[in-house]
Amino acid sequence: MSAAQLETRADAEATTLRFAGSLTARGVAPIWSRAMAAAAKAPSALTLDVSQAEMIDTSGAALLLAIERAHASPIIWSGLTEAQTSLLAQLRAALPQGAPVKPTPATIARRSARRTFIIRVGFFGETILAAMALPSKLRFLRGAEFFRLTDRAGTQAVPLVAMMGFLIGMILAFQSAIPMRQFGAEIYVAALVAISLFRELGPLLAAIILAGRTGSSFAAELGTMRVNEEIDALITMGIDPETMLVIPRMAASMLVMPALTLGIDLAGLLGMGFVMLLLGFPPAAVIGQVQMATSPHDLLLGLFKSLVFGAAIGLIGCRAGLTAGGGPRAVGEAATSAVVGGIVAIILLDGLFAVIFYRLGL
Repeated sequence: MSAAQLETRADAEATTLRFAGSLTARGVAPIWSRAMAAAAKAPSALTLDVSQAEMIDTSGAALLLAIERAHASPIIWSGLTEAQTSLLAQLRAALPQGAPVKPTPATIARRSARRTFIIRVGFFGETILAAMALPSKLRFLRGAEFFRLTDRAGTQAVPLVAMMGFLIGMILAFQSAIPMRQFGAEIYVAALVAISLFRELGPLLAAIILAGRTGSSFAAELGTMRVNEEIDALITMGIDPETMLVIPRMAASMLVMPALTLGIDLAGLLGMGFVMLLLGFPPAAVIGQVQMATSPHDLLLGLFKSLVFGAAIGLIGCRAGLTAGGGPRAVGEAATSAVVGGIVAIILLDGLFAVIFYRLGL
């Protein structure tokens, strides 16, 4: 077969592109650019003459359809056989209609947010299903691993909790004593600090510590397993990752959070007591003021909030690790996502609890 040839005849009113030879994949390559340029320069009247074409395959038909789209006006076809007309119709139906639309940054952001929301909701649902099926999958749990997680999340955090609680108690006492002194009510600093620690600051600070230490640790550990394809290996062996990896970490977080909250509360009271002692108030007066202003109800509300915070931190840390992508930055991004997501979730849950407790009069 002879090579494809293109002859262009143009005048002020019409242009004719006459094709000859074999319009195949090898034949149309040399004439593709010239044909497209001629079609773009042609006036409204354009004729495609293929009467001398020896053969037209899908590549040749693709060239003809590209010319048709580039011209953007009706084209006069000449010399088409019935088989060639059918081939062009089939390709025309298979091509996407209209030019591809480039997504805008807002569209990309919406798609990303939608995908992230679906992943998070799906992971939450999978965890609930794994918890419901836990009695039949107890063989996947490892006691030694659970105690290791509890020790890392709770025992190793005690020094940091004690230091932060003591300093927060001192800071609150000093800052509260300044305005209280104007009214001669410095003794009420003890009540103010105790209520703040029991109901808000104790659970909140303990949750922030847990998110920074343990949530990021969960995400980094599980993210490394995801990058190294260890999660895929567990699934291949028939082991449920949610049961083996997520539930123990959530349980460990929920177990240690009330203890960490109590630690911050006690350390904060000690810090406040130290400041009150410097201000000249005896320990008996400070203890009496705390007992009069607070009740076990305040402490239990804080412990309940800490329990929910612990579950949220464990869930978010595990989600960030198990949904980590590939590449060298995946583990760092998972740890960052766990810390940021954990802190945001804590603040949102704390605000929700504040509204609920207010409406219930608690």
